[in-house]
Amino acid sequence: MANANQNENVGVALALVFGAGLSTGIGAVVVFIPSLVKIASRRVLASSLGFSAGVMTYVSFVEILNKSTNSFEAAGHDANRAYLYSTLCFFGGVVAMLLLNMLVELLLGRHGHDHYEEGTKNSKKSTRKSVNKELVEGVTDGPPCCSTDPVRQLDTFQRMASVIEHEIDDSANEATQQSNTEDQVNVVAVENDQIEEKKIETADEENIPSAQIVEFPDENNENERLHKMGLNTALAIGLHNFPEGLATFVAALQNPKVGAVLAVAIAIHNIPEGLCVALPIYYASGNRLKGFMWALLSGASEFIAALLGWAVLANSFSENAYAILFGLVGGMMVIISTRELLPTAHLYDSKDTVVSYSFILGMAVMALSLCLFQI
Repeated sequence: MANANQNENVGVALALVFGAGLSTGIGAVVVFIPSLVKIASRRVLASSLGFSAGVMTYVSFVEILNKSTNSFEAAGHDANRAYLYSTLCFFGGVVAMLLLNMLVELLLGRHGHDHYEEGTKNSKKSTRKSVNKELVEGVTDGPPCCSTDPVRQLDTFQRMASVIEHEIDDSANEATQQSNTEDQVNVVAVENDQIEEKKIETADEENIPSAQIVEFPDENNENERLHKMGLNTALAIGLHNFPEGLATFVAALQNPKVGAVLAVAIAIHNIPEGLCVALPIYYASGNRLKGFMWALLSGASEFIAALLGWAVLANSFSENAYAILFGLVGGMMVIISTRELLPTAHLYDSKDTVVSYSFILGMAVMALSLCLFQI
C-alpha cells in the first residue's frame, strides 16, 4: 500500500513542480534586459540540454521504472507479471509522448522535425528589416527542442535582442535630447532638424534604421505573424511541459531528493523556452509585461499536470495507480531526452565538445543523489 510518507510529500512535490515551471520566467527576463540573450551561447545551451537529458534518462531507467515494477509487485502481482506490466506502461508513455509531439508539431504548422546541421552565421547587422526577413522564413517556429533549426533560431533571437537594444538606446537618446533643449525655445527647431538629419545619415551608414526613420510596408503583417507565433509557441510549450510536470511530481512524491534533482534539470531547459515565448511577443507588441506573463503561463502547465496527477492518486490511492503512473512517466522522460534534448544539444555542439560530458555529468549527479538518499 502507498504509505503515509507519500501523503506528507505532496506539499514538497507541488512546490518543486511550481519552481520548475516558474523557471520559464528566468528566460523571459530578456524582455527587460535584452543583452542577457548573449549569455545563451550555443555551448551553454548544448551543455544544459545534455545535463538535463542525463538526469532524466538515468532516473527513468534506474529509479522510476524500478518503482513501477515494485509497485505492481506490492499490488499483488508476481515478479514476472509486474515486470511485464511496468514495461508495457513504459512504452505506453513513449507512445503517449510521441502523440503529444505530433500535436505540438501540428500546432506549429509542421510535419515532423527537419533539423539542419548548420545555422546561418550572424554576418548581417541587426536591423528590423534583416531580422524580419528571418521571421518570414519561419526560423523561430517554437522552442529550441521543437524548432526546425534551433541554431539559426538562436542567431535570430540574438539579432532580435540587438534590434531592441538599439531601439531602447535611440529612445533614451531622444529623451535626453528633448530634456536638454526644453529651455532653449529659440533653437529647438534648428537642433531638431540637425538631429533628424544626423539620424538619417547614421542609419544609412550603419544600416540600423529605427521605427521613426524607416517604415516597412509589411511590418504590421510581420509583427502580427510574430505575435501569433509567440502565442502558439506558448501553447506548444505548455503542452510539451505537461508530462514534465507530472514526472517531477511523481518522482518527488516517492522521493523528494530525487524529485528535487529532476526539478532542477527540467528548470534548466525551461529557461530558453521562456525566452522563445517572451522575446518574440515583446518584439512584436512592444509590451514587456505581456511577453513576460505569457512565458510564465507556458510553464504553468507543469503545475496543472501535478495537480491533475494528485487528483488521480487522491481518488485512487493504490499501488496499481502508482505503478501505472511511474511506468508512463519513465517512458515519457526517456523519449523527451532521446528525441528532443540530445538531438538539439548536438545541433548546438556539432563537434560534441560538451554534450556527452554534460550527459554523463547529469547521470552522475542523479546517481549521487540516489546514493545519498540510501545513506
